[in-house]
Amino acid sequence: MRTGIALGSNLGDRMANLRAARKAIVDLVRQRTDSPGRANVKPPMRSSPIYETEPVDCEPDAGKFLNAVLEIDYDGDPSALLEQLVRVEESLGRKRDHARNVSRKIDIDLLYADDLSVENERLQLPHPRLHQRKFVLQPLADIQPDLTLPNQTKTVRELLAQIEDSTKVICFAEKW
Repeated sequence: MRTGIALGSNLGDRMANLRAARKAIVDLVRQRTDSPGRANVKPPMRSSPIYETEPVDCEPDAGKFLNAVLEIDYDGDPSALLEQLVRVEESLGRKRDHARNVSRKIDIDLLYADDLSVENERLQLPHPRLHQRKFVLQPLADIQPDLTLPNQTKTVRELLAQIEDSTKVICFAEKW
């Protein structure tokens, strides 16, 4: 199933952090297996350009983020994929002992999984604020402009065009 993943970083070497996260997700693709608890990810994978964005809802002195979106083909329970992505974050130095929306070395969010709607204590799909976040919609529009998310009537391109978010989202790297 077509599955979207957002990457973000505003601490340390932000570009290296995103590259390391993408490599770890590519490694999930390479390690494809049907064993329980293992993400069942397979090629192809699509990557948006990287955008530099202003922090949203972060602490006052937060630095700018680098953000990108990946799309993978995934077969399995999205909760199992989320667990794999949490392990990737932790392996890259993500600390979970802080409040939401603070500066971080790496942030990986599961955005959508085809037309699934999921809501439980660990996972909400599609991501509940995806349609309100320019820093996610812009890179997503680069790889899936005509995607209509569950619970939405407009495409990603249309959501981006109508968003009332004045934060700057500037292309930082086309190829990475």
